[in-house]
Amino acid sequence: MNVTLCPFSSEHQEFLYRLYASTRQQEFASLGWPAAQLETFLRMQFNAQQRWYETAYPRADHRIILLDGEPIGRILVDHRQDTALLVDIALLTERRNQGIGARLLGELIEQSEKTNMPIRLQVMKTNPARHLYERLGFVKTGEDEMYFQMERRIR
Repeated sequence: MNVTLCPFSSEHQEFLYRLYASTRQQEFASLGWPAAQLETFLRMQFNAQQRWYETAYPRADHRIILLDGEPIGRILVDHRQDTALLVDIALLTERRNQGIGARLLGELIEQSEKTNMPIRLQVMKTNPARHLYERLGFVKTGEDEMYFQMERRIR
């Protein structure tokens, strides 16, 4: 597997929508909405997420994850003065559970150890990726109704 990263550009926008939809469709499938209604809703949610990321994390490092040159995901990291904030990491459904996310997180962990900065993130309580984060040394630092806040401290 040849996994590489490339900088996000506007040409990736439609791919990012497909990626976003792939991460949310199971969540909304039980609603029984017609396909057009679900598409409209997902596009609205995606656009809101994109605007939020651009506003809240204007200097974040936004990369597209490529497998053999084809986009399969994204990683968005906001490097702050005292921490690295993992804003988003997502892979297409068919590319999950293949070690790609763990490999990229391992690289982020290596960087954080070199710079002596912890990594923080937020994960939905229902997201199975939480178990991967725990295996990689992230610990829960807080929670709200929907999310766990987690951190991987420098050892």
